[in-house]
Amino acid sequence: MDERNACSRVDGGVHKTWFYGMTKTITKIGNSQGLMLDAALMDLARLKVGDQVSISVHEGGSIVLTPVRPVITPAKAAATAKRLIKKNAALFRRLS
Repeated sequence: MDERNACSRVDGGVHKTWFYGMTKTITKIGNSQGLMLDAALMDLARLKVGDQVSISVHEGGSIVLTPVRPVITPAKAAATAKRLIKKNAALFRRLS
């Protein structure tokens, strides 16, 4: 990986921001064009095959890929918790 610059992190796990720059070549993939993302870049971006990304093009031609992360609403979290508690009620009784 061509690491061009990196910002330091705030200790204590509060905030970590790293910026990496690399040069990639647009290649032909079937009838389209694309960029091959190596494993190290995928790890840094916490991406895996099949993940969705949002693509935006900014003034000057900058292309930004942003991972689409699922958002769990409070209602969905509550429903999931309720379902898991009901499903594992016997286990929770034994543990208490």
